[in-house]
Amino acid sequence: MADVFWLSEAQFERLAPLLPKDTRGVARVDDRRVISGIVHVLMSGSRWVDAPAVYGPRKTLYNRFVRWAKKGVWREAFETLAASGGPPAEIMLDSTHAKAHRCAAGGKGGLLPKP
Repeated sequence: MADVFWLSEAQFERLAPLLPKDTRGVARVDDRRVISGIVHVLMSGSRWVDAPAVYGPRKTLYNRFVRWAKKGVWREAFETLAASGGPPAEIMLDSTHAKAHRCAAGGKGGLLPKP
């Protein structure tokens, strides 16, 4: 499948030590597969339910993302990886621009009449 994202072995090796080790009950499913699925959904902007089946259950992707976000796992991992130094492989800029019609700013007329 050409339209899916997979973390490389090298990328996952850098990320693995930063992941939580405190699993309770049933062991976690393949972290590389789940994190690749999370990255795919975030990069594509699609809904969790639309994630390709190769990443496993969509609910697992969503639950892992939300649970680790609440625990601060993602923030800590990103900060640690960013602080490790070295030039970035890619530099991305976002220049989102939304143009609105001038009447969208309110314009003349004051308050709307009460119904």
